[in-house]
Amino acid sequence: MANKLEVRNLRISFRTVSGKLQAVRDISFDLKDGETLAIVGESGSGKSVTSKAILGILAGNAIIDGGEIIYDGRDLLKIPEDEFYKIRGDKIAMIFQDPLSSLNPIMRIGKQLTEAMILKGKARQKSCRKAFNEYLARLEKAMIKSNAANDPEKARSISEKCKNFDKFEGTHLKLETAYNSAVNNANEAIAEIENALFLIEKNAFKDEKNIISNICELSLGTVNDYVVSDDSAELHTLVSSLKTAASASKKSGNYDEVTANLNKINEILKAAIAKEMPNFFSMGYYLTFSGEPLPDLPVSELNQFLRKYLDDNYMLEFIEYVENALRDSAKEHLVKKEAVVKELKESLNTFRADVYSRPEIDTLVNKLVKDVHDSIDPMEINRDSTAYTFESSLRSAVEVYFNGEKQNVVETKRYEKQKASYDRKAARAGGELSWKVTPAAIVDLQLAKDNICTIIIRLTEHYEELLAQKDQRDYGEEAVAVIDYLKLNASGFANKVTRRLAKLRALKLMEEVGIPEPRKRYRQYPFEFSGGMRQRIVIAIALAANPDILICDEPTTALDVTIQAQILELINKLKKERNLSIIFITHDLGVVANMADKIAVMYAGKIVEYGTSRDVFYSPAHPYTWALLSSMPDLDTNEKLEAIPGTPPNMIYPPVGDAFAERNKFALKIDFEKQPPMFRISDTHSAATWLLHPDAPHVDPPKIVTERIARSKKNAGGDSNG
Repeated sequence: MANKLEVRNLRISFRTVSGKLQAVRDISFDLKDGETLAIVGESGSGKSVTSKAILGILAGNAIIDGGEIIYDGRDLLKIPEDEFYKIRGDKIAMIFQDPLSSLNPIMRIGKQLTEAMILKGKARQKSCRKAFNEYLARLEKAMIKSNAANDPEKARSISEKCKNFDKFEGTHLKLETAYNSAVNNANEAIAEIENALFLIEKNAFKDEKNIISNICELSLGTVNDYVVSDDSAELHTLVSSLKTAASASKKSGNYDEVTANLNKINEILKAAIAKEMPNFFSMGYYLTFSGEPLPDLPVSELNQFLRKYLDDNYMLEFIEYVENALRDSAKEHLVKKEAVVKELKESLNTFRADVYSRPEIDTLVNKLVKDVHDSIDPMEINRDSTAYTFESSLRSAVEVYFNGEKQNVVETKRYEKQKASYDRKAARAGGELSWKVTPAAIVDLQLAKDNICTIIIRLTEHYEELLAQKDQRDYGEEAVAVIDYLKLNASGFANKVTRRLAKLRALKLMEEVGIPEPRKRYRQYPFEFSGGMRQRIVIAIALAANPDILICDEPTTALDVTIQAQILELINKLKKERNLSIIFITHDLGVVANMADKIAVMYAGKIVEYGTSRDVFYSPAHPYTWALLSSMPDLDTNEKLEAIPGTPPNMIYPPVGDAFAERNKFALKIDFEKQPPMFRISDTHSAATWLLHPDAPHVDPPKIVTERIARSKKNAGGDSNG
């Protein structure tokens, strides 16, 4: 399963009047396609800071001390805001804690739902057009190089094929745009008709003039060769009859004829949208180049005919050219990757040296960056995140080292000066002063070097893996994927999001998230909704752009227990239906028990335990996880809950050892002296506690935890898969 998002060695601080507060301290995790990752911890543990960093909405006093957040081949920490807005809300969306503060109190819900759809729709059209044009241009060059290197005539033929692809795509888009418009009109007309019939039944048909006028306009907009065609004359007659009946019923108060006409129109439109969709891609080619009218065939037979015509006259040969281009481009860049692997391994000698020379390092970095860039295959439609982010990651890591050298000198002098002043004043006062000397913010230069080496090693291993798999690639499949990629982007700029379409989608979203009477609710304000309904609206807004990743930042905190369960159930349902990848942030471990695939337990800015839901609930290893489990309410027992003693540490002055040591009754001496590393328990489970060290004494979890685990296993039928 591919990684949708990767967070590597993320470190975030905040400038405060009291000093630099370390909020997130070197955390790493990944989020796979269709997976739910729960990040659990007390307030102040760094959960929300992490999610805001992913979305690019950190406060102005935030400092990104290091790390990477990789999405779609880009490091989100290093892209400009004019690039980030294309991702935020569109590809990565967020549900916040308090739904009321997330909504504009003086704007109707409908507008809040459709506003983003319209804006993002325009941006998506532009990006799809750009992606289509750029890739087709690269493909043309690669096909000529591979198939017609020394044949000018064949090269001209290939160029002509690429121009023809663009040409018949234009016809395809006109056909598909007209079809989409007719189908959208039909769907909205059906929704309006059903709303009108409901109002008539309830004797609440007040604004009949505007409603009937809208239905008539939408219904006539469905006339299309492949939507409403044979029934178009009958539809025109029914629309005319509906207008007459509506005018008469307004005076008489009898809506029987109106109802009859609406039902007949509704029947025609429902039959229309149930029809099979033509293959407009193949049709575009046929109409552009055949010089013949379309044959009069049923849509299913027409699609077969058009596909065969396209394949015989264009596509099979085109795909063969594409396949050759992909194969030759891959071979060329795999050779470059082999050279880069050797170069990367040799560079480690320089990066592991005791002393760095800035000119030497800069020269080496520039060469590595250029060679890695040249080794990236431009014909691959899926961006290689590790290779694409190599430059930004390496340059950033090198800057951390050299800036750290300068900062260490400045900070050491500043600390020594403050310490001397403190000692003098303390001596005169005859005791400790009310203020403390801020510790020197020393950059660990060895760690900075290690981070540089990690970046080099990561790309080396990644390229070696690609080289080992080179004989397993199916270039025929990849060629078909390229055609699909071009078609997808072409359709992307054909699908214009109009206000009517946005409203229709908004109403469907409101139904999807469980809001009753969506047409009525569409025009209401946030204060007219309950807390649970407001949260459903916020979820609908987050889903409006059909994102890849959904971040849920304690979405149930402001809700009562019954509504919490409904919202969790809804999020789970939407995840399965839309194949969403979800990051779920909460302070309550019990909330995520039945929805998380993986759990990261955070404390004082660090991930202290990481594993599958089964690992964390059935085999917890960190004392902090034990404490969280001990403090969870349990309906199966009357035992007293165990509160976690003390408070989290002040992260302006982070502890030298394990941050949880002061509150941990199982703490060892070393916990107060040195931070524990992540100990690997299994392939999926790890924890940062000295209790896992081979020389540590054996310590069992508290009785309350072991008993809960036993009960959970029993309730699950003895199967720890839960």
